[in-house]
Parts: sequence; C-alpha cells; structure tokens
Amino acid sequence: MTAPQPGGRTRTTSHVLLRVGLPRDPRAPRHLATFLVATAATVLLTRAFLAATGYPQLGGDGLHIAHVLWGGLLMAVAFLLLLSFAGPALRPLGALLGGIGFGLFVDEVGKFVTSDNDYFYEPTAAIVYATVVGLGLVADALHGRRPPDPREALAGAVDEAVAGVVGGFTPAARHRAEAFLARAGDVPGARETRALLRSVDEDHAELPDPVGAVASGVVRALHTLVRARFVPWLAVGVLVGSSGVTVGGALARWWGGDDSPGWVVAGALVAGAASVVLSGIGLARVRRDVVDGYRWFRRAVLVSLLVTQFFLFRLSQWDASWGLLVDLVVLGVVGAELEVLRRRREEHDTTA
Repeated sequence: MTAPQPGGRTRTTSHVLLRVGLPRDPRAPRHLATFLVATAATVLLTRAFLAATGYPQLGGDGLHIAHVLWGGLLMAVAFLLLLSFAGPALRPLGALLGGIGFGLFVDEVGKFVTSDNDYFYEPTAAIVYATVVGLGLVADALHGRRPPDPREALAGAVDEAVAGVVGGFTPAARHRAEAFLARAGDVPGARETRALLRSVDEDHAELPDPVGAVASGVVRALHTLVRARFVPWLAVGVLVGSSGVTVGGALARWWGGDDSPGWVVAGALVAGAASVVLSGIGLARVRRDVVDGYRWFRRAVLVSLLVTQFFLFRLSQWDASWGLLVDLVVLGVVGAELEVLRRRREEHDTTA
C-alpha cells in the first residue's frame, strides 16, 4: 500500500511483519504441508507398525527407550540443519525430518496427559488430529489470508540467489528465482537482484528432493483425473455419501445409547449435517455457475476435514483414518477441478 505525501511522493506502508524484517517465504506453504503430512503419516504408520508387531519395547533392565525420544532427536537434527546453512536448499529435508520427529513425539501424548502414562488413552487420536489441524490453521493464517507483498517475492528471489552464488543455478532454481523476481515488479532492489541472477553460473548438480517429486506427481495425477468428466462428480457423490453416513452413524450411536460423550455425538451430527447442507447448496448452484458450485463443494469437504473428522476420531479413534483419507482425496480432486475451471474462465475472459 502507498500513501500520498507532499510534493506528489508516495510513502510505502508495510505490514507489521515486514516492518520488523520478517518477509514470508514464497515456498513456505509447501514446506509446511510437508511438515504436517509427515507428522500425520508418521503417527498412523507408527500405530500400525506397533499394532502389527505386538507393541515391542526397546530397552531392558528397567529401561524403556520410548519413540518420543527418537522424535526429539529428529526434530533436533532438523533444527541443526535449518540453523546451520543459509538459503533454501535444506528446507525440504528439514521439513520432512521435523515432521517425522514431531509425529513420533505427539504420538505419545497419551503418556503425558494421564497419571498412569497410558499410551492407549482414548482421546489420543482426537488430540493428535486437533493438533495437526490447529497447526494447519495457523499456517493458513500466516500465508493464506494476506496476499503476497512484492517485496516478499523479491526476498524469495534473493533467497534463491543465496544458494546460487556459491553452488550455481540448476534450471529449476533459476526458473523459481526469475518467477519470484517477475512477481516483485519494479520494487527497490529488483534491478540489482536481476543483475545478480544473471551473474550466477549454471550448475546441474542439485540435492535430491523426493518430497517435491511426490508432490508434483500428485498434482499431475489429480489434473489427469479431472480430465475424465465423471471423476469430479464421483468425488462430490462420495462427499455427499460420506456426510450422510456420518449423520446416520451419529444418530445410530445416540439412539443405541452409546457411552460416548454426548457433546461428541452432537458435534459429529451437527458437523456432518453442515457438510450435507453445503453439498446440497453446491449441487443447486453448479448448474448455474460451475465454479461457484465447486466452491461450495470445497467448503463442504473442509468442514468435514477440519471439524467432522475431529469428532469421528474421538468416537472411533484410529478407525476414522479411512474417512480422513477419503476427505483428503476428495479435497484434492475438487481443488484440481476448481483450478481447471478457473483457468478456463480466465482464458474465456481473455479471448472475449
């Protein structure tokens, strides 16, 4: 934002984070997603492995080396890497190691909130799920609510150059840096940064990024799926059906006198009903405006993912993981379809 000043000059006004020198990393959403996915996957895989092997214990002679300690060690390694090296090269690895470490840590939360160190404490699944969702909401508040500032894009280009000036630019790294610079426009420092990028030598040696390869593969797969016109509608049908099953299951527990807390059953019922209503609005609107209809479908799956699943994890603990996977797949398909529809609309508006 700019404010007029005497003599026709303008004064740039900055967000408080920029005023204290805290530009957001343009690639932070990807790293945060890696961290959260690694956390959730680690918890589920750890529980599955322990159940399959009979819950073995590492140690002896009165010692038990709990996996929370390995989690702390991995988080320490992640911090050591991220605090030791400048530039973006090790952030994907740091996010992955930190996510695995945090998953091993939070998986044992039951031991630390109960007086008898109960690993099988019933609300553990809901606590873990609420923790991951809460961190995701914090990440969204940091990166999804405020549009990127051109100076943050410039900082991203300079950040890419940090690795380039010592190791050279791979084609992918140069493309990222130039894309950030293009978003920055003509802010102060852009011309000097452009000259810096041009001076960086080419180098095709790059650290492997398996997380990036998997993420790119998932995006390609989702866009391939939505080219089949029945797939988005199938995803919406699964969403509506799963929401209906949630409502029916909550009612069945209530009528059957289930011993689950009443507020949990009521929460699952209300959240599931909300998803059904939002899906119905989407079905009603998609005939008039496809993009608007899919926005309502996305809201429905977000309610299911962020609210309904919390209550389901509290009701059925780890059995609710299948519903979580379904919601994630539906969210991915609906999001991919929305991107395709928006792109078509933009192309139509451009040629019209």
